[in-house]
Amino acid sequence: MSEQEELTAMQHRLDELLQRVGQLERTVDELRGAGPAASAAAESKSPAPELVTIPDTPYNSALWTDSDDEGLGARDRHAP
Repeated sequence: MSEQEELTAMQHRLDELLQRVGQLERTVDELRGAGPAASAAAESKSPAPELVTIPDTPYNSALWTDSDDEGLGARDRHAP
């Protein structure tokens, strides 16, 4: 097979892949109960995500009682 034939075959495979991905996207939209126009409108009008405030205060040290340091093992034991 010549280089040109290989490139043509790869282009056909790529075109087929793109077509199947498009079909898959349409199927997913239908399964979600939205047509192509509805899903595009929903994406453009999606509400802003809710922000969660994380306090700067330190965590309660009791949360870490009897915990192992990741990769270091338990505090009361020594490495072999």
